[in-house]
Amino acid sequence: MISGKFAITIHILTLLTKYPNDYLSSEYIAGSINLNPVLVRKEIANLKANHIVESKEGKNGGTKLAVDPSKITLKEIFEMTFESINLGYAKNTPNPDCPVGKKINQNLANLYADMNQKVSAQLQEISLEDFSNQF
Repeated sequence: MISGKFAITIHILTLLTKYPNDYLSSEYIAGSINLNPVLVRKEIANLKANHIVESKEGKNGGTKLAVDPSKITLKEIFEMTFESINLGYAKNTPNPDCPVGKKINQNLANLYADMNQKVSAQLQEISLEDFSNQF
């Protein structure tokens, strides 16, 4: 299911792009997002696992961007956050004897696949640097 994870991740990366030489603390980043630092650290851990950011501990520690923002697209960032867009399905099993019920999940799957293709194509055209330049 779609959540705010992509927005949080983009916010973190945009902030890091704006301060390329600084290690930003999770508290500072959380203050910018107005979010609990624990949730920020969770997203940073995912970015670190994908080699997008680097972190250091200590008094002057924090996180900074480990990639050239012009070389990473929003599509790549989206795919680190979600495998695909999934708006979900009903919890109950539709009635297979109903003309709608027997086909609804397959039609939704086709719709979601089409949405993913369109979203991916659009996000592929935008680099992190392009997005960050709006601020």
